[in-house]
Amino acid sequence: MAVDPAESRLLEALRSIGGDLDRIPATAMALLGVPDAAVEADGDGSGWALAVPIHAHGEPYGSLCLAARPDGRPFDDADLDLVRVLVGEAGLAIGNARLHEAARQRERWIDGSVAVTTALLADDDPDDALQVVAEAARTLAEAATGVVMLPAENSGLEIVAVASGGRSELLGQVIPVGNDLVKALLDGQEALIDDASSDPRSITSHTDEYGAVLLLPLRGDGRFLGTLGMARASGRPTFSAAERELARRFAEQAALALVAAEAQRDRERLAVFEERDRIARDLHDLVVQRLFTIGLTLGGAQREAVTPEVREGVGRAVDELDVTIQEIRAAIFALRQGPGEAPSELRTRVLREVAMAAVPLGFTPGCRFAGDVDALVGEVTGKNLLAALREALSNSFRHAHASRIDVVVDATATLPDGRPGVRLTVADDGVGITGGGRRSGLLNLVRRAESLGGASGHGPGIGAGGGGTTVVWEAPY
Repeated sequence: MAVDPAESRLLEALRSIGGDLDRIPATAMALLGVPDAAVEADGDGSGWALAVPIHAHGEPYGSLCLAARPDGRPFDDADLDLVRVLVGEAGLAIGNARLHEAARQRERWIDGSVAVTTALLADDDPDDALQVVAEAARTLAEAATGVVMLPAENSGLEIVAVASGGRSELLGQVIPVGNDLVKALLDGQEALIDDASSDPRSITSHTDEYGAVLLLPLRGDGRFLGTLGMARASGRPTFSAAERELARRFAEQAALALVAAEAQRDRERLAVFEERDRIARDLHDLVVQRLFTIGLTLGGAQREAVTPEVREGVGRAVDELDVTIQEIRAAIFALRQGPGEAPSELRTRVLREVAMAAVPLGFTPGCRFAGDVDALVGEVTGKNLLAALREALSNSFRHAHASRIDVVVDATATLPDGRPGVRLTVADDGVGITGGGRRSGLLNLVRRAESLGGASGHGPGIGAGGGGTTVVWEAPY
C-alpha cells in the first residue's frame, strides 16, 4: 500500500516532537480488551465495531477505530468516555505535529528563497537564473516538474526553463493564447489545476503524467515577468492552502531577485561598454594615428630609396600597416556596436561573443564555422549554444589562464544517436581542469545539452602535450 507523503511527514513530525501515535491504539487495546485498534487518517470507520472521530485543532483528521471484543460485549458509556480521552490526546499530538511540520515547511521555503536570491545575484547568465528558479520551485513543492514561462515575442507564453530531473520536450514550446487560462496567466493571475490529465484548461500536450499543477505569476518592479509552474506527478495530492501560500511568497521573492539580478547585469554590461568605448577611443586616437604616421614616413622613405630590394621591403611593410589599420578599425567598430544593433544571425552573435571575450582575455580567440549555421540551427538551440559558449569562454578566462583559445561551430555534426545537429568546440592551452576545482560551469553545460537531447563533455586541450581543456557541446538543431 502506497504511503501518502503528507502522512509520512506528519508521522515523522510526531516522532521528532516526542509524540507517539501508535501508543494511542495500543492503550485502547489494553484498557478496553479489544484485539485490534488503529488510527485511520481520513477513514470513515467502515469494517470496525467502533470509530470515534479525531479532531486536531478543530480540523477533522480521521478516526480512532476499534475492533469488536472477543466475547461480544458492547461498548458502554464508560468505554466511550475512555475512548474520547484517547481521541483528545491523539488530536492534541496530531495538532502539535501539524504545527511542527508547517514550521519546518516554512523554513524550507524560506531557505530556498534565500538560496535562489544568492544564486541569481551571483550568476551573470539570465537563462541560468530562470533555470535556478525552476529547479528550486520543483524541489520545494515536491513536484515532478518545474517550469518558467515568459511572454512570447508574438503572443502566448514560451517555456524557457524546465526542471524535471532529465530530458524534457517542454523546453522551447510556445503556448498560444488559445484558452481563457493562458489569457489569465498573461494578465498576471494564478491558477490551480487539480488534475492536468483530465482538465480541459491544460495548456500543453504533455499532461498525461501530471496531476495537480500550480501556476503563479512572477511580478517584479511593477511589471509582469512571466509565470512559474509546478506540476506534481499523477496520483500525488493537490497543493494545500498552506503550500499555495508558501509557493506564492516564493514566487514573489524569486521575481524580485530576478529584477535585482537583471539590474545588476545591466550595470555590469554598462561598465563593459564604457570600458570598450574607452579602448575604442584609445585605439582610434593613439594607435591608428601613430600607425598612419608611420605609414606616411615609410612611404616617403620608399620613394627616396635607391636599392630595389629596399623599396620592395618598405612597400611590403606599408601594405602590412594598411591591413593592420583596417583590422583595428574593424575592431573599433565591433567594440562600439551597441547590444541592440547586433544582427540576429547565429554566426554574428557567436562572433560578437568571441569579440567581447577578447576584452578580459587580452587576446581574440580564433573562431571558424562549418556548415550553414544560420539556416540549420533553430532559435532555442542557438540560444543555448550561445550560453554554452559564454560559459566555456568564462571558464577559460577565470580558471584556465590560457594564451590561446579556438572556437569551432560545426553545423554538419552527427550526434551519437544518428541525428543531425550542431557541435560547439572550445579548446584552450591553459592549465586544464584540476582535481579539486569547481565543476559548476561544466555541469551547466551538461544540463543545457541534455535538456535539448544532446550531450556535453571535455578532454585534453591544444597546449603542449595535450595541456589545457577542450569542451565539446552538441545538440540537435
